[in-house]
Amino acid sequence: MTVKTPQAVAETFFHRIATAEDVNEIAALVSESVDWLVAGNTQLVPWIGRKHGRKGVAEFYSQIRSHLSSEHFEIKDMLIKDKRLVAIGELASRVKKTQKLIETEFVLDMFIENGLITRFRMFEDSHAVSEACR
Repeated sequence: MTVKTPQAVAETFFHRIATAEDVNEIAALVSESVDWLVAGNTQLVPWIGRKHGRKGVAEFYSQIRSHLSSEHFEIKDMLIKDKRLVAIGELASRVKKTQKLIETEFVLDMFIENGLITRFRMFEDSHAVSEACR
């Protein structure tokens, strides 16, 4: 098996986020021991927090899809050094329960080793996300 570059893995990951019907296709790109964290108010926002393994990542995307409708997701730039990839972008999502729109810039900080994401952090306007869920 050919080990993919961090950029190739990230591009596949972003494509699957947008197009995969089965969230397990997204989770297949992470290590079973992935260190996954999206910080924020876990009392108001059920999909954030720390997730464990492929099952946790599949749960993350399943929860996002059940609570949000994506209106815009764009990667503006990717910076790569060795196994670290930082993606800078913007997104807009509508909270299904409240119909409020979340618009935020974000940064994804990922480590990609042997063709799998081993560390994932998402930095966004977590206050705006929490407020939209109220």
